[in-house]
Amino acid sequence: MPARFTFTIPLLAALALGGCAGDGSGIQSQKMAAIKGRGTLNCGVDGKLPGFSFVGSDGRYSGLDVDICKATAAAVLGDPAKVTYRDLSSTERFAALGSGEVDLLSRNTTMTLSRDAPGGNALAFAPTTFFDGQAVMVPASSGIKSLKDVAGKPICVETGTSTELNLADRMRELNATYTPLKFQSGDQTFAAYLQGRCVAVTSDRSQLAAKRTGFPNPAEHLLLPDMLSKEPLNPATINADPAWADAVRWVVYSLIQAEEMGITAANIDAKLAEAKANKNLAQLRRFLGVDGDLGKQLGLPADFVVKTVKAVGNYGEVFERNVGQGSPLKLERGVNQQWLKGGLMYSPPFL
Repeated sequence: MPARFTFTIPLLAALALGGCAGDGSGIQSQKMAAIKGRGTLNCGVDGKLPGFSFVGSDGRYSGLDVDICKATAAAVLGDPAKVTYRDLSSTERFAALGSGEVDLLSRNTTMTLSRDAPGGNALAFAPTTFFDGQAVMVPASSGIKSLKDVAGKPICVETGTSTELNLADRMRELNATYTPLKFQSGDQTFAAYLQGRCVAVTSDRSQLAAKRTGFPNPAEHLLLPDMLSKEPLNPATINADPAWADAVRWVVYSLIQAEEMGITAANIDAKLAEAKANKNLAQLRRFLGVDGDLGKQLGLPADFVVKTVKAVGNYGEVFERNVGQGSPLKLERGVNQQWLKGGLMYSPPFL
């Protein structure tokens, strides 16, 4: 009996502390209950990366990663403004997530096996929000045309990242020596590059393009054609709260599916009215929460998709506004295009 008593007390305590989503769904999520209790989503971001998460002169955050925070807050709290942003370095991010300092990490983080596995960082990754790859940037005046030309020279790299490991792997493949100059943060890494302490700097291609926009003379720096890795960038939550991870996962999918269905921030109200008026539009009615209980199954409101799209638009709008042709980065959609157009963006069915 003592053994059973010992088991029961912690279980009841966990349920009492964990609570539920609070919407009558019965979904058990300690994290969602905590977010609703405090009335704000704590979202970990970079904060210094134009296009992904950046603080403007007005003190407001913007970027693709920021929009994921806003969409999640809209789904859970009904208001995209109810986000408290925490700027985190690459070495701080996982500890902040694991300790509960942040509820969601939306900070250009590559999904890898060791970060996903229980024996590693034990993260729960949401769908990829940007398919990236590691690249190398050099001064245009250096005459360097490929990674082979960097052999024997110093390369600036941020430590504690997959970038550092990828660089070592590729240089080993090329049988080329180099001197890695390692720094704790992206700011330190790029500052060292601009000071001429290294002849090249490596990071995700999108990050190099973003940082270059802040250089005194962006045109004086070139991205080499070499692609060192594939870097799927994903939001992440802790692995110990599967209901919360599911909610975030389907918030991201809602933006991808909205683009596939041609639903935008501008026409969402018209689409909702159309769905309510026509019972034959079964897929649209389910997606927008007119029929069924898809939201309830996640511990979210029935119309959570309506709230996310109203907050930030569909995935295509998020991309173009922050990193696409409508932004200073002017990145091509490439593999981040919808699957119907040859890209990798794909949402499972909302059934």
